[in-house]
Amino acid sequence: MAATAQPWGPAECLLWNYGGLMTDRSGELPRLAAQVLQPGFEGTTPPAWIRRWLGEGLGGVALFARNVEDPEQVSRLTAALRAERPDVVVAIDEEAGDVTRFESRRGSSRPGNLALGTIDDPALTEAVARDIGAELAAAGITLNYAPDADVNSNPGNPVIGVRSFGADPALVARHTAAWITGLQSGGVAACAKHFPGHGDTSVDSHVDVPRIASDRDRLDTCELPPFRAAIAAGVQAIMTGHLLVPAVDPRHPATLSRLVLSDLLRGELGFNGVIVTDAIEMKAITDRYGFEAGTVRALAAGADAICIGGELSDEDSADRLRRAIVAAVVDGTLPEERLVEAAKRVDELAAWTMQSRSGLGPWAGHGPDGSPIGLAAARRAVRVTVAGGHVPLPLTGPAHVIEFAPPRNIAIGAETPWGVGAPLTDLLPGTTTARLDEADLPAGGEPPAALLAAAAGRSLVLVVRDLHRHPWMAAAVDRALSARPDAIVVEMGLPVTVTGQAHLATYGATRAGARAAAELLAGTS
Repeated sequence: MAATAQPWGPAECLLWNYGGLMTDRSGELPRLAAQVLQPGFEGTTPPAWIRRWLGEGLGGVALFARNVEDPEQVSRLTAALRAERPDVVVAIDEEAGDVTRFESRRGSSRPGNLALGTIDDPALTEAVARDIGAELAAAGITLNYAPDADVNSNPGNPVIGVRSFGADPALVARHTAAWITGLQSGGVAACAKHFPGHGDTSVDSHVDVPRIASDRDRLDTCELPPFRAAIAAGVQAIMTGHLLVPAVDPRHPATLSRLVLSDLLRGELGFNGVIVTDAIEMKAITDRYGFEAGTVRALAAGADAICIGGELSDEDSADRLRRAIVAAVVDGTLPEERLVEAAKRVDELAAWTMQSRSGLGPWAGHGPDGSPIGLAAARRAVRVTVAGGHVPLPLTGPAHVIEFAPPRNIAIGAETPWGVGAPLTDLLPGTTTARLDEADLPAGGEPPAALLAAAAGRSLVLVVRDLHRHPWMAAAVDRALSARPDAIVVEMGLPVTVTGQAHLATYGATRAGARAAAELLAGTS
C-alpha cells in the first residue's frame, strides 16, 4: 500500500542554513532528500504519488520494461511527468542489445555492445547510439543508464558477457567513447557503468558482492581505461558497481566507498558529473548494510543520485529512503554540505538535459521493424565458422529449431523474447521450433527423441546462449550433434565454445541479431 504523508518530527523542523539562507527543515530538507532519488513505479501512467512527489522536490524517475508499451505511450507518460516538473530527469536502462527496456516487448532492433565491438567500427557504434538517443529523446527520456563500459575479461562472468564491447581494454575504451558521443548528440545524457568495472567477476551483484581481485596496476590497465575515455568524451553520469575492489578499498563496496567515489573517480580521474548508484535494493547492498543505511552510506561516500525501483517500486520504499536521508543529516551521519552538493549536481544534469532537448529537430521515427541502422549493424556482426564436411547453407527448406534456454539473467529480464525460430519461420514457412531448459532434459542431457525425430528430413538448427557456461546445455548439444552431425549451431551469447560443422555467432540475443542469423540461414541476406 502506498505510504501517506506524515508530519515531520521536531528534530526535522529545526532551521538550517541552505545557500546562505535560514530555512525551515520541515520543507527544504525533505525536498533535497527527494531531489537525489530516482525511483521506479508501477504502470504505464504516473501514479498519484509520483505526481505529488514531483511537486515536493523529486529530482528524477527511472522507467523499466513494465512502464513501456510503445513510443507513443512513453511520450504521453513523460509529458505527464513534465506537467508536474518540467526539468524532471527521466531515466531508462536502455543498453540496446540484450538489455532493452524500450523494446522489451519485441527485443532490441539494434545490436548490443559485443556485436558492435566485434565489428570494431567506432563510427558505426556512434551512429547506432545516436539513433538510440534520438528515439529516446523523442519519447521524452533524458538519461540513459548506458553504455556498459565494463571490460569482460572473465568469460565466465554471469551478468556482463555480451553487454560488454569485449575483453580488450583499448577496444572497450574507444567504443565506450563513441557510444557516449552518439547518444549525447541525440539529446540524451549517457551514464557509463559499472564503475570501477564489473567485467572480471564471477558473482552477480543482484545476489551477492562481487570481488575484483585486480591489483592497482591491473585496475589501471584493464578496468579503468574505458571510464577514463568516457570522462574524456564528456559523459554526464557514471553508475557505480556494488563491487568490492580491495586494491582501492578492502572494506567497502564501491557504491559505499569514499576511496572509490570521491578519491578515485572524482579526485584522480577528474569526473565532475553525476554519480548514480546501481539499484540500491540489490542484495550486494541490502543484505550487508540495509536498504536505508546503504543509501545514506552511498551519499556520504560521494554518490549524487540513488537508483531504486527495479524490485521496490512503491511509495513506501521511496519514503523510507527520504526519511533516512533527512534523519542522517539531522543526526550528523550525512553532512549537510554533501546532500546539498548531490542535489546541485542533479540540478545541473537536469539543466543539461533541458538545454539538449531544446536543440533537437523533429524525429522521423522508425517503422514497425525498428531501427534500420540497427539491423544493418547486426548483419555485419554475424560470424560463420565452418569445421568441414557438408554444410547445408543456406537451408533449402523448412527447418526444425531447438532453442536451449539458460536460467534468467536478472539484468536482462525474463520479458524480452529471443531466439532464431520466429524470424526463420517468417523466411522459411513451415519451420518448427521447440524450446528447452535444464529441467526439460534427463540426466546426461539427452534431448527428447521426439524433438530429434521432428527434424527428420529437414535441417536441424540448435540455438544456444553462452554454451560454455552451462554444462547441461553443452551435453545436450553434444548429444544432438552425435545424432545429427549436420546440425547448425547458432550461438546468441558469448561464443567461447565453437562446435558443429557450421557455427553462427550473433554476439547477442537481440531481435536484430536473430533476424540477421535467420537471413543467413535462409539465404536471403
